[in-house]
Amino acid sequence: TYSHFSRDPATYNIPGFALGKDAGLSPAGFSLGESELVMNANVDDKFYGNLTATITPKDTIAVEEGFIQMIGLDDGLTVRAGRFFSGIGYMNEQHAHVWDFVDTALPYRAMLGTQYDDDGVQVRWVAPTDLFIELGGEAFRGDSFPAGGSAANGNGAHTIFGHVGGDVGLSSSWRAGLSYLDAKANNRQSGVGSVSDSFSGNSKIGIVDFVWKWAPNGNATITNFKLQGEYFSGRDDGTFNAGSGLIPNAAYNANQAGWYTQAVYQFMPRWRAGVRHDELHAGSLPTTFTGTVLDIQGHKPTRNSIMVDFSNSEFSRLRLQFNRDHSSLQIDNQVYLQYIMSIGAHGAHQF
Repeated sequence: TYSHFSRDPATYNIPGFALGKDAGLSPAGFSLGESELVMNANVDDKFYGNLTATITPKDTIAVEEGFIQMIGLDDGLTVRAGRFFSGIGYMNEQHAHVWDFVDTALPYRAMLGTQYDDDGVQVRWVAPTDLFIELGGEAFRGDSFPAGGSAANGNGAHTIFGHVGGDVGLSSSWRAGLSYLDAKANNRQSGVGSVSDSFSGNSKIGIVDFVWKWAPNGNATITNFKLQGEYFSGRDDGTFNAGSGLIPNAAYNANQAGWYTQAVYQFMPRWRAGVRHDELHAGSLPTTFTGTVLDIQGHKPTRNSIMVDFSNSEFSRLRLQFNRDHSSLQIDNQVYLQYIMSIGAHGAHQF
């Protein structure tokens, strides 16, 4: 990616939100993003396995996903165990190369540290009905933002989620969902750049998501349209410790919310254009928090984005994007030029 910012990305912050360590902006100029090595196959007649190893721009290797999944279970039931992206929301399970924009939506950045990925177990059930109905639940270790510190003896986060969907005629389809995350934090670290704060307590987040897709007679090769949006509502209850020493172990109880909506239109083969709007809302706090990252300073974070991309095939994509980002106190005009390449066969992406 080539990135240009009108403000220093190292100073990025969102007033009213303690950001996860990975929620900052990409560096200015040229930078190599995350490179993924993916291996997956049936282990035997009972198990399927997947490993996604990521090579970071700093030349470190990490396991992004590594899980087994039971196959051949009856009645639409699946069980997964290991490290994986939670099934909450719509975008959370999507790897970055599937996103329709260079960066994730603001509610994901501010409230989930970009995505919730953790070690745990998941149970999912798809109903045997014409209408798509999916129910699921997860238990996680609780190491990832907004959890932290593997609270409750390494059983620090739990989710439930449900999705329904179907077709409207030959050309349209939709999916809607409700999700809930209950995360315990034990000295959860937050902040980007030189900021270092901590929080201990509970974070609870509810998500409503909706996606509508249209393609003439179901054929998306020439033209298609996708409309999606998600609404987040969260609450933190616990103690907050500002790394600056301004407030040690202050009682912190706050409501937060955010939403985004985006539309992407493929107007001719290989070419797409998209628009997106994001907003965040943080509740007012006592003057105790003045001067900390939780001080909203009368600001409502917003951002507007436009993009156009060209996909020579399903394996290659070039994208140009512009953000007018007012999530911080001062407007930041951001320009991105990005390539995304996939080498080798890969499974179909989710709806």
